[in-house]
Amino acid sequence: MDHVQKAAQTEINSQDSIMRPLLQGINSIEDWEVKEAQIRSNWLKMLGTPPIEGMNFEAWSDGSYEVISEAEEEDHRRLYIRYETRDGDKVFAYLLLPRQSGEANKNLSAVLALHPTTEIGKADISLKEGRDNRRYGLELVKRGYVVLAPDSITFGDRVYEGENPFQTAPFYNRNPAWTAVGKMLADHIRGVNILVSLPQVKANRIGVIGHSLGGYNGWFLAGIDRRIHAVVSSCGFSMFTGDPEPNRWGKREWFSHIPSLTEEINRNHYSFEWHEIAALAVPTPMFMWCGTRDNIFPNWRENAAGLADIESLYRFLNKEQVFECWFGAEGHDFPLDIRDRAYRFLDQHLGR
Repeated sequence: MDHVQKAAQTEINSQDSIMRPLLQGINSIEDWEVKEAQIRSNWLKMLGTPPIEGMNFEAWSDGSYEVISEAEEEDHRRLYIRYETRDGDKVFAYLLLPRQSGEANKNLSAVLALHPTTEIGKADISLKEGRDNRRYGLELVKRGYVVLAPDSITFGDRVYEGENPFQTAPFYNRNPAWTAVGKMLADHIRGVNILVSLPQVKANRIGVIGHSLGGYNGWFLAGIDRRIHAVVSSCGFSMFTGDPEPNRWGKREWFSHIPSLTEEINRNHYSFEWHEIAALAVPTPMFMWCGTRDNIFPNWRENAAGLADIESLYRFLNKEQVFECWFGAEGHDFPLDIRDRAYRFLDQHLGR
């Protein structure tokens, strides 16, 4: 791939940057822990209030699911499953199990594979019919990983009745105090519960991978759920700084991530920058890939600056060896050579 390099080695000069350096005023690990707690508190408030009193991320432990159908593939078994969430919803997913036997089948690594924005949701990454450069769930089960690939709300089998894909209006009609991001995280944590409960999976060998929508959901999740031991994000990082369309994160006529952000965007006064939220995942091993020709997230220079700042935090915590960030002259894609790098990263940090 042309011009691939570590983001930490890229010098960025963005004159209109609103980025607040993560280590500004930080002189000790204790200082960072205080700042991290402040970022986390603000982030959880932004995610809104779940509809069930007492609902919290740490308390969810249900690993149950229902098998709807099964299919035998050449190198794995695919279960089409359904599981309930604490807020009374249902998630549909593919559970991909590698064809192994004996003791090896009791010690497997697992990955929560999150799909990008596509009408077919989980099928894009789990089935042969998925798009080129998107079948990472299928590729990982062939590599020996247990893979859980769920549909996010408004995608695949979770499109609201009578609505088109990507429409969150029905969700907000029912949950005006919550957010789509908070809901997706709640559902993903439920998915991790399932992986932890599987007898063939080692609980300390669970990672998350995703492209675009799935990419940023991956590091969102790693910042909330410490059971995630490695995260891979492809074209899933963008700063507010330099973004020509920052309201992609606010209230829209289709998929509205966090509606309250629109007010901050209109005032050009942000309570956080996205690299601060990604920093909540530190020191979890993290792999970030961005394309300099990405037409969805075109502000790659500012994104590189934010990611370089995250690298400085890993270095401050003596964990720089578990952070990888790559830029290349590609578009909004997850090309083969980058997937190969990402899979080796997962192999290394999940102990495959």
